[in-house]
Amino acid sequence: MKAIVITDVKTIEIQELPLPVIRADEVLVKIRANGLCTNDVRDYLGETKWSYPRVGGHEFSGEIVEVGVEVNPAHFQVGDHVVKYIIPACGECHYCKTGRENLCVHIYTSPTFKNTEGLSGFFGMAEFMAVKSQDLYKYPQELSFITSSFTEPLACVVNSVERAKLLLGQDVLVMGGGVMGLMHVMLAKLQGTRVILSEPNPERRRLGQQLGADLTFDPTVGDPIEFLKENTQGRGADVVFNTTAHPKLAIQAMAFTSSGGQTYLFSSMHPNESVLTDMGALHSLEKVVTGTVSPTIRTFYQAVQLIAKGIVDVQPLLDQTFDYREAVAAFEYAARAETFKTVITFD
Repeated sequence: MKAIVITDVKTIEIQELPLPVIRADEVLVKIRANGLCTNDVRDYLGETKWSYPRVGGHEFSGEIVEVGVEVNPAHFQVGDHVVKYIIPACGECHYCKTGRENLCVHIYTSPTFKNTEGLSGFFGMAEFMAVKSQDLYKYPQELSFITSSFTEPLACVVNSVERAKLLLGQDVLVMGGGVMGLMHVMLAKLQGTRVILSEPNPERRRLGQQLGADLTFDPTVGDPIEFLKENTQGRGADVVFNTTAHPKLAIQAMAFTSSGGQTYLFSSMHPNESVLTDMGALHSLEKVVTGTVSPTIRTFYQAVQLIAKGIVDVQPLLDQTFDYREAVAAFEYAARAETFKTVITFD
């Protein structure tokens, strides 16, 4: 099978790898589409600590082409369109047993991230993958593979928004109008909140309004903290979702947050630098600052439901598709700051 292999910094090869041989409890999935995540781009640019050579790709969807003898035919059959829960959770540690598989203690020591003996990665950028049936989720066949490839990023946002336990009528600020920020806009709007988007790019602000933002503003113009307070009766936002990567904006996120409010740091910090925090404000104003990362099994399933039932329309977030043979062009395109979701196909 063909695979997109990152062999070194900004070095990609289309390699021939052995076709996976499935076990009795597995199915063979032909990958049809894979979205490029910011972390995939960082792998390509060398801004990563994971090992090369690497076959990335964790936002993928595909079609079952072979089924193991122990797989329940009432659940999965050849021809089914599926996605996979991608977190390499052990299923046995404290966090796995308490429904927080995204925090499994063994994730970052797994070969998915570091493999001194061969390829690392999620392997969504290979033509075929052997998958345990318990990790699969089925989609209606009329739904495109490109659409279902948005499952994993949406699942991350479901986890983020659900943790905030949003209340009807609250003011919610989303910082950043990229793919993940706009998914926060859509889900926060579904929760019955007033959604405010902070984004310097005017095109992204316009799209944010189309997807549900009630108010948008450019945080590089004037005093953004005062602007937000003027539009929230002097309080600030009840909940702030920061989807930007720069650590200095984490300070701004906390300043945007009202007394008694919540700040969620959704994006990984890049570079991961320490920032000063007003601990007195956290104490005396009862502000809560926390992070969110990856989906749990439950939130992944919820993302499937949201897309499959048409509750969330991800199509406005699709930017451009590339054939796998154009992998270098795809990564270079996705690395541009102004782009939305870039998808690689294996059709």
